[in-house]
Amino acid sequence: MKLYGQDLSRREVAALSGDLSQFAGVRLMTLADGAEAGQRVLEFRTGTGLRFTLMVDRCLDIGSCDYNGMAIGWNSAAGFRSPALHDAEGENGLGFMRSFSGLLMTCGLDHILGGYQADVLEYNYPGRPTASYGIHGRVSMLPARLTSYGERWEGDRCFLWAEGVVRQSAVFAEDLELTRRIEIEVGTNDIHLNDEVRNRGFNRTPHMLCYHINVGYPVLSDGARYVAPIEDVVWAAHADTYEDQGVGYARPSGPADTFREQVWQHEMTPDANGKVAIALVNDALSLGLEVTTSKSELPCTYEWQHLQSGGYAFGIEPSTHHVLGNGFARERDEMIWLEHGDTRQYSVNLKVLTSANDIAQSDAAITATQKQPDDPFPIPSGKFRTLSGRG
Repeated sequence: MKLYGQDLSRREVAALSGDLSQFAGVRLMTLADGAEAGQRVLEFRTGTGLRFTLMVDRCLDIGSCDYNGMAIGWNSAAGFRSPALHDAEGENGLGFMRSFSGLLMTCGLDHILGGYQADVLEYNYPGRPTASYGIHGRVSMLPARLTSYGERWEGDRCFLWAEGVVRQSAVFAEDLELTRRIEIEVGTNDIHLNDEVRNRGFNRTPHMLCYHINVGYPVLSDGARYVAPIEDVVWAAHADTYEDQGVGYARPSGPADTFREQVWQHEMTPDANGKVAIALVNDALSLGLEVTTSKSELPCTYEWQHLQSGGYAFGIEPSTHHVLGNGFARERDEMIWLEHGDTRQYSVNLKVLTSANDIAQSDAAITATQKQPDDPFPIPSGKFRTLSGRG
């Protein structure tokens, strides 16, 4: 174990304190005040200065995250509101916005992106031939059944972990189950997330998934850089006013009172192992976040710039589907359909970059895979690649 610059054996760590929790650990807590009251939270500390929380009652998503007191994740004005206060059907499907906060929010499990009304004849219920989906689906505000958490040793290496199950289901509708495991080795800054989505129901069920990973100040600031193996800029929500705000895809600005969100979809080139790494880095602070996913699992990636004063955030969003959403997936026969017992696996690695050397290594590896466009305003191609491997 590397701890405070030293390589220590398990015996040496034990000799230095009465309990590992002096340096690192995971503990279960309950929030007790305001809109957060009553929620279970797992706090992880890795002994490096990295601390993050898992919101057990919010899909086991990652809430706050900081390194040596500097925030990595984003806390919105909505905060980490209890799911008991959440109305997924409210405000014409925009109820998500009243709970939107944190380093990671999971979107799905049967819908992502904007609102949509779909035929749901697959559920064999004449009383409900269609279903209305709100923005980014329902799973992010469902409590997990916490199955286990703690620490385990492999020789002189120690790992902190948590596992839980989130079930999104209704009568005459979907019955989907997310099993999530999050793990990190003590002495490191690499958070490993592994998900399995299973159809527990007996009806053919649509499946969509997006990881909404949100970075805030001070990593996000005027001068930060978005580093990604961009082969093609496919789409931009703001294409009609592309350069009006003066902020391109590669370098976010500081906050502005009247900033209007900007969203892109980029086609990313995977490395030789089929992985896609993307980073937001702050060279002045020698701090950043690198997100690595599998191209085969999450073939699409969005970039979200919410640079408005008071809501200042930057989103890295790997996804199963193109940015045009549910209807587009159905029209192109690219929806993932799960039969009873079918599963999909996903892995996401979040690495906090804590030095100029970390940033240089990340930058070099990404650039070696694919050099991103020099032009901060590349013209979107509109070329949405066919997605294969759909169920």
